[in-house]
Amino acid sequence: QVQLVESGGGLVQAGESLKLSCAASGSFVSINGMGWYRRAPGKQPELVAIVNRDGTTNYADSVKGRFTISRDNAKNTVYLQMNSLKPEDTAVYSCIADTKSRRAWGQGTQVTVSS
Repeated sequence: QVQLVESGGGLVQAGESLKLSCAASGSFVSINGMGWYRRAPGKQPELVAIVNRDGTTNYADSVKGRFTISRDNAKNTVYLQMNSLKPEDTAVYSCIADTKSRRAWGQGTQVTVSS
């Protein structure tokens, strides 16, 4: 079982930055991909970014050039640095972690960007 605890959400103005963190704990051998989904009201969930254990990354087109995902394998923690935030980035951001057998989800943290 993997437990994920997110932090770093909040309310900011357009153009500002936020950094999300997600720490994994529990009983597991290793975590492969770690990343972030987001869900905005009335929209489908979107995979924002994912980073593999080897450091390779993938981003949604909507955040390329503005968001940066990174991870600390020793701490089983993933980070999402969000710059130049836009009102359309407003959503609940949930952390994910993939082990060999399943995908774990965090409870989510609210990010609100005002115009």
